[in-house]
Amino acid sequence: MSLSPAFLDELRARTSLSALVGKTVKLHKAGREHKGCCPFHNEKTPSFYVNDDKGFYHCFGCSAHGDAIRWMTDQRGLPFIDAVKELAQAAGMEMPAQDRRAAQKAERAKGLHDAMADAAAWFTEQLGGIGGADARGVLAKRGVSADTARAFGLGFAPDSRGKLKTALKDYGDPALIECGLLIQVEGKEPYDRFRGRLMIPIRDARGRTIAFGGRVIGEGEPKYLNSPDTPLFDKGRTLYNLDRAAPAARKANRLLVVEGYMDVIALAQAGIGEAVAPLGTALTEHQLERLWRMVDVPILCFDGDSAGQKAALRAAARALPLLAPGRSLRFVTLPQGQDPDDLVKAGGSGAMETLLADTQPLVDRLWQSELAAEPLDTPEQRAGFKQRLHDLAATIQHQGVRIEYESEFKRRFYEHFKPQPRAFVPNDQRARGKRDAKGNWKQPPAPVTEDAKAVRAAGIDRVLAKAVLAGLIRHPVEIARHMEVLGSLRMADGALGRLFEAVVDVALEDRALDSAGLRTILAGSGFDSVASDLLRADTMPYSFTQNGGDPARARADLDEAIAILVAQPEVEQALGEATAAMQRHFTDEAFGRQVALVKEKQALELRLANLVQSNEDARAFGSEDN
Repeated sequence: MSLSPAFLDELRARTSLSALVGKTVKLHKAGREHKGCCPFHNEKTPSFYVNDDKGFYHCFGCSAHGDAIRWMTDQRGLPFIDAVKELAQAAGMEMPAQDRRAAQKAERAKGLHDAMADAAAWFTEQLGGIGGADARGVLAKRGVSADTARAFGLGFAPDSRGKLKTALKDYGDPALIECGLLIQVEGKEPYDRFRGRLMIPIRDARGRTIAFGGRVIGEGEPKYLNSPDTPLFDKGRTLYNLDRAAPAARKANRLLVVEGYMDVIALAQAGIGEAVAPLGTALTEHQLERLWRMVDVPILCFDGDSAGQKAALRAAARALPLLAPGRSLRFVTLPQGQDPDDLVKAGGSGAMETLLADTQPLVDRLWQSELAAEPLDTPEQRAGFKQRLHDLAATIQHQGVRIEYESEFKRRFYEHFKPQPRAFVPNDQRARGKRDAKGNWKQPPAPVTEDAKAVRAAGIDRVLAKAVLAGLIRHPVEIARHMEVLGSLRMADGALGRLFEAVVDVALEDRALDSAGLRTILAGSGFDSVASDLLRADTMPYSFTQNGGDPARARADLDEAIAILVAQPEVEQALGEATAAMQRHFTDEAFGRQVALVKEKQALELRLANLVQSNEDARAFGSEDN
């Protein structure tokens, strides 16, 4: 079907936006506009305006903005074509003609929708009848009220091979087979798919029944039975309770993803209506995209058992390639052996809200999972851990997000495994030598030597410090983010130290200042010459000192350079102390510590070399492209 711009413009012109919005939002006349509390976020003071003359709505609180069609897709959760159809019907407009095959497909789908609607009504009727007593007992045992059962359209399928088939005989067996209500076996009569089960309708975004889930009454396998894929139903693209959760999610500004039907139903009964569930499968890419259409960061609340946590990690891995700025996942860790249904039964909605107040970002979940995957006692194991983190980040397709994950994983890896600095203890407070339990004499810790003190006083690597300072002048917005660790730069003396202090002071006074503005102010303070020398790109082999490079890469490389810059004096100091201690009294322990620190120093040098090499590779690649 082709929808011309002229048709869509006429549709918008015929639609009273205030009347459309006013069906679900209480609006008040305000001059030539209408205003009310925004349905897309919680607010007490109205900041949501509807302008019929201009044909759009706008919220000054959350920036929600759109026309009548956008209202139907964003607030009602309808697909675009369904939104247009509904508005056209209300406006008395004929939809553009379909081609013959599309018309036949639409007519067949309409018949299947009718059959599913009648099946849902029949199952509901059976639940209220004499034969539905056991099913009602299951609902009562699980604490599902009659009002909740009605709201979700719950029903009952009698333990019979032909009662539904008889009740819907006017549709004919082929249609009932096509929509998954009957099972066709070669050489036998078609028979009812769902028998002796509590029936749970699965609806599309418009609230139309497109499939069913059936829970066995009593003992039996499978415990849950879903409709097969049909022309109406694709389980990999469908989310249970989407029609009810979408408007609730936009109002609450959050969306929960749980494992099962009963979790969704229990949460809704407890007052948490913004929950959906996949249909017996791990979250698919299509389902993730549907979640992100409603909120930027859905919250996964899978069961606290091992299977539930594995499902959460599978969802995390599947989401990584699809991440974008602002678009991610968060996680709630439920108590061991509990699901949301158990939780709200025991503690009400307050128990769930307590967990939702402390959700875990995706990056934390990935880090913790890999950290706990295996022991990290040997260099090989740590290298494997580092490689797994790198492989995870590499799956992210968005370059900016990928670089941020790589930088964050590097930072955490260094922080977790960096050598702990030894605190200085004055000579008069040091422990005296003594004998151990076996009678062997144990030397007291070696004092801090003059050599070690000289290493500490020498402070930072001035060459690398100049590069970092040039990077900060190129990217002054990064200064506030690194203020805590950049304190070591203040140890620099002379012009470098004075320039650093001036750069930090100016950048912190105006955090929106760009590089050109910062240099103008520095020039007025007498730093023009030294700043210009620092910014000569040909003297600095780093991406963050170059002019006009990739900002995301420059930011990641600057993060790495600062981490190396801060770590170097700590390692140098510790190595100096270890060397002095070994010279005074050689032991295997002292020798081992010195060797470890030498390797740590070499690792820092390798990281710095890799930083330079990656920039040279990137520049060479860019030259080849040109």
